[in-house]
Amino acid sequence: MSANKQSAARRTGFWPKLARFDLALIAAAFVLLAWMINIQRTTDFIIFCIFVLAFDLLYGYLGRLSFGHMLYLGVGAYAAALTAEHLTGNPLVAIAVALAAGALVGVLLAPIIMRTTGACFALINLAFNQLGFFLALIALSHWTGGEDGMAAFFSPVLGVDFANPAVVFGFCLLCLLGSVLLVKRLTGSPFGILLRSIKEDETRSRFLGYNTARYKRVAFVLSTTLSALAGSLSILNYTFVTPSFIDPTRSVEVIFAVLIGGAGSIYGALVGGVGYMLISNYLPNYIQRWEMFLGIALLILVFRFREGVWGYLTRYIRKRGVEVAQ
Repeated sequence: MSANKQSAARRTGFWPKLARFDLALIAAAFVLLAWMINIQRTTDFIIFCIFVLAFDLLYGYLGRLSFGHMLYLGVGAYAAALTAEHLTGNPLVAIAVALAAGALVGVLLAPIIMRTTGACFALINLAFNQLGFFLALIALSHWTGGEDGMAAFFSPVLGVDFANPAVVFGFCLLCLLGSVLLVKRLTGSPFGILLRSIKEDETRSRFLGYNTARYKRVAFVLSTTLSALAGSLSILNYTFVTPSFIDPTRSVEVIFAVLIGGAGSIYGALVGGVGYMLISNYLPNYIQRWEMFLGIALLILVFRFREGVWGYLTRYIRKRGVEVAQ
């Protein structure tokens, strides 16, 4: 391919255009989805996508698979609900407290969890998630409401009523766009490059003089904080919290979503999040044992499309772009 043709391919490429307008396209896609289906359910999709982004920062970019990420979502949910119940009904304050709680849990657990790798990392997260579930369900039931959970009611802020589903939808969409922008900036910076280097070969990164333990801890705290944001937004959407928000058995949902969309990709996390929510929300209406269908779909993805739906689509479009340029 000549230099002129290569330059033309870059100027007319699909990916530069997508990267330039991606936030507007993501917002338009969710507005269209809200128009096609229920607005509250679409809000749930948006919140789940933030959670998938948080998980993928740890798994897709750092290569650490967590089996207990529901703990951090649950911490945010309970922190927001307890703030609304005992401190103030201001939803912005509740979300700020939830973010602080998610970051605090990340800071406290990172020195222990980030020492491990592989199966140990996955299982130690599961162990802490199980501990958090026990605390919410039994040990702290006087505060959390135990199995019945607790309700959370929020007051209007500057005339904006968060009891209105359209307001919650718009606010959650802004939070998603902010999260996408944050993860995009982080993963495109030297910090993101180093995370991918640690994923490929941590020993070599350490040999080059980088303090890999510090970078891993920062990535972990960012992931727990974003997860807590998703949990606090869930309280805005549902106005109640139960132990299911911190149930360790639900951690597989976010793993499935990342595998469907493709790990290590922001757009893959969004595609996987929406794809999983569509499957889990609508497939049970037509197929009684929908989990079996999900298992078969994952087997196909693992053996045929290891890069996930978005990864396969990316490779296909790039291949087509080269063929057209030639």
